[in-house]
Amino acid sequence: MQVQLFISQVADFFDALVPKASDDELFASGYLRGHVDLAIGQRQVLEQEFAVAELKADIDQSLQQAIANGELNEQDQQLVLGLWAQVQQLS
Repeated sequence: MQVQLFISQVADFFDALVPKASDDELFASGYLRGHVDLAIGQRQVLEQEFAVAELKADIDQSLQQAIANGELNEQDQQLVLGLWAQVQQLS
């Protein structure tokens, strides 16, 4: 799958949550979207082509580091990782 298509699908996924998600789900989606946007931006700064699998690995690593740093309580971790599992199914 092309990276641009995946990025578009991810953005659509997050946008679709806005009108129907709970406050906790909105927090989790916003938090996850930040990690996604950061990973995309870091890859684009390198000005090299990259695959969806590489982008997913970057996001996963970023999330695991954030969890290790204590950025999320257990409930928020579950919400964020649950959304992340859904996003990964988009490709």
